[in-house]
Amino acid sequence: MDIRELRYFAAVYRERNLTAAARVCFVSQPSISTAITHLEAELGTTLFIRHKKGVAPTASAEQFHTLARRIIDETDAARSLFRRPSTKTNVTLGLMRTLDVPRTIALLKPLTARADIALRLVGSDERADARIISKSMLRADEHFVALWSERYVAALPPSHPLALKEKLRTADLAGVPLIDRCHCEQSEFFRRNPQARQTAAIAQSEDWAMALVAAGVGIAIVPEGVARGNPDVAVREIEVKVKREVGLAYRASVPLPDALKDLVSKLRKQRRKPAGQRSRARGKS
Repeated sequence: MDIRELRYFAAVYRERNLTAAARVCFVSQPSISTAITHLEAELGTTLFIRHKKGVAPTASAEQFHTLARRIIDETDAARSLFRRPSTKTNVTLGLMRTLDVPRTIALLKPLTARADIALRLVGSDERADARIISKSMLRADEHFVALWSERYVAALPPSHPLALKEKLRTADLAGVPLIDRCHCEQSEFFRRNPQARQTAAIAQSEDWAMALVAAGVGIAIVPEGVARGNPDVAVREIEVKVKREVGLAYRASVPLPDALKDLVSKLRKQRRKPAGQRSRARGKS
């Protein structure tokens, strides 16, 4: 095994999906599949079980991930040990508040791994070299490179009676305490019946929204990545297919730092893959 295979394994373990892991590693999906196959053959065990929506780690993967993560971290530390100090380029990146933690880590890794970059993070509404935002937040003078698309789901306290349903309708939430968030995407779900909303709290961030749901304060309509990553809430589909597209936005009139140019170039290459190849990759994930 080599360090590249370990990085691919860690990405699949984190994303629970081969195609998503390929996207964050900036490689093709077959490269990820081959690496996992090699690791399973070398270790003599199955690491992931494939299913319709992605993959699930086995007990072997759970055990191996701790060791793999340690090797990756120590390798990165060793590479940094003897690097000569260099002049660093300041890069300011704006992040919207509704990003889930695993995807945020995957997005920042390519930048934090560079010794020539001094990364500064600010809110999405502050001045920055580029922003990671929902496409609905795009300004007229910005270019946009898509990163992923995700649907919205309902996050409920596990003991809530509505958790017995597989899919929720707007009518199900009539008179039910809701956790409002300071973002507009979820409004599509309630557009048909706005009078039915009963706001129990307003959360400034997704972490606060999930904490309030877990505490039993109410139900929240949130991006799937945020809800799925929280073991203390139940997740249910909603009848209205509300989605958001998240990507990298940057001003067309201002030159990008080299590090962000490289990132944009990699993202564009991923998007230019033939449609047939992307379809095959999705089918194998």
